[in-house]
Amino acid sequence: METDPADIRGWQRLSGDVTTSGRLEDHDVARLAALGVKQVVNLALDSHPEALADEAGWFGAEGIAYTHIPVPFDAPAEAHFEAFRAAIEQGPKPVHVHCIMNWRVSAFFYRLHRDFQGMPEAEARALMAQQWVPDAADKPEWQAWAEFIAPKAD
Repeated sequence: METDPADIRGWQRLSGDVTTSGRLEDHDVARLAALGVKQVVNLALDSHPEALADEAGWFGAEGIAYTHIPVPFDAPAEAHFEAFRAAIEQGPKPVHVHCIMNWRVSAFFYRLHRDFQGMPEAEARALMAQQWVPDAADKPEWQAWAEFIAPKAD
């Protein structure tokens, strides 16, 4: 079995069948295939200058299922989260989820772990904090993310 490609931006292994990262490059496609990845979920916008052009085509050529959920950095929404959750829960495993910096992804997994998988909040937050902590800085451009990860009222 191949070893984790730690040189991919923001690489993080969350479990035996879930890995995450920031942006991918064309040579990373074969590396993920060698790891046995069966599905890739991309939360980045195709229009980002660092996005991999024709990502769906690259992964399709390797026989890897591909789900694109473009999440605007300034406007993460519940519909994005529900699509992500469905892809993770219903799609093939192992799964690799990425965006550009692994910020969107880490926030999405924080909520999934905390709200749906029963992970203790401190443990879920520690995993997210390996990439970023959107509610720990007074940065206006992060405000949407601070709101996105805030616990929802019942």
